[in-house]
Amino acid sequence: MRVGSIRHLTYCSNIHPGETWPEVQSALAHALPIVRAKVGCTGPMAIGLRLSAEAAAELDRPGNMAALRGFLAMGDYYIPTLNGFPYGAFHGQRVKEQVYRPDWRDPARVTYSNQLGNILAGILAGTRCLSGCISTVPGAFRSDVTSDEDRLDIAKGMLRHIAHLVPLRDRTGVTVSLAIEPEPACFLETVAEAVAFMSKYLLDRSLITYIAAEARVPMDIDVVRRHLGLCLDACHMAVEFEDPADALLVAATAGIPIRKVQISSALQLDQRTPAQLVDALAPFAEDTYLHQVVERRNGALTHYVDLPEALGQAIEDLSTDRRDWRVHFHVPIFLDRMRHFDTTQAYLSTLLSLVRQSGACECFEVETYTWDVLPEEYRSMDVCSAIARELNWARERLEA
Repeated sequence: MRVGSIRHLTYCSNIHPGETWPEVQSALAHALPIVRAKVGCTGPMAIGLRLSAEAAAELDRPGNMAALRGFLAMGDYYIPTLNGFPYGAFHGQRVKEQVYRPDWRDPARVTYSNQLGNILAGILAGTRCLSGCISTVPGAFRSDVTSDEDRLDIAKGMLRHIAHLVPLRDRTGVTVSLAIEPEPACFLETVAEAVAFMSKYLLDRSLITYIAAEARVPMDIDVVRRHLGLCLDACHMAVEFEDPADALLVAATAGIPIRKVQISSALQLDQRTPAQLVDALAPFAEDTYLHQVVERRNGALTHYVDLPEALGQAIEDLSTDRRDWRVHFHVPIFLDRMRHFDTTQAYLSTLLSLVRQSGACECFEVETYTWDVLPEEYRSMDVCSAIARELNWARERLEA
């Protein structure tokens, strides 16, 4: 839905379990009318659609695409963005580091992203919204990238995808952009790292020329910029202790567009002893998703790949020295505090204000996918009510 000068405010459908297209379609058919009613949306309602590789392959067929377009028209829905981050299963089983695989060195990631490009262009062609974005993994899981060859292969994979988007735009009139989403413990952890990588590799004339010749598609730096950008996840940025104003400045100075802001919040614990951290966070050390931790202590940052690892270190630490922790666990954005700790809601509010004032982005997507693994005490309402409450909270901030 539109909020003031903001073109698109939506929520990501990755909160709903479903890996096949029929499962996704069923979840949307149930949830969207309820959410629309609860937020009081009377005009076109935006959907941030998440599709697995299996669902994308099913949907990238004429009959299914026609049915989707009919569903959207009937409900007055539209899709300005796709979540192309998780390739495989995302609910009900261990996801952890597998969410980044296959990564951008693997042709399977390119094929999947190309299918998503086809789908998004097919949805938007002939509508009033002729641009959209696909958020994606930040290259690879950090420990999987060990050489310059790996970094070059990641860049080649991304540019091969962009080489697919260029003729897609010519055929459909829709500009689809790849939005790289920095995340802790990944090859591109911060906005600064992502911007540096894009500037060095994805905007390299010689590499662009090489991929253009390989794909037989005319491409130059300006063409690549048109189909490239960042997805800023507020939870990820807060966990990394990134200064939001500095991050926006780095992107703007390099001429890297912000295609999407994911409205999300993390766990925040300030000035706690190791024993206090363990007591507060033990219920959140669940087995489905990766919950990276960044510790700030005496001005230095220490990174842990997952919460159980960080808690293990805290258990062994017998000191009473206090430190700050940020934990990658998407929690409801309308909560500024939970029982034993704060959230990064204040950070999120600051980021939204800065982006709104700068006019740097037109697509905002609430993304709290961890609803079914939150401790029971924080699930005091049904999922659709929680989504509506989050959308209303975001709308109030974007209208301010």
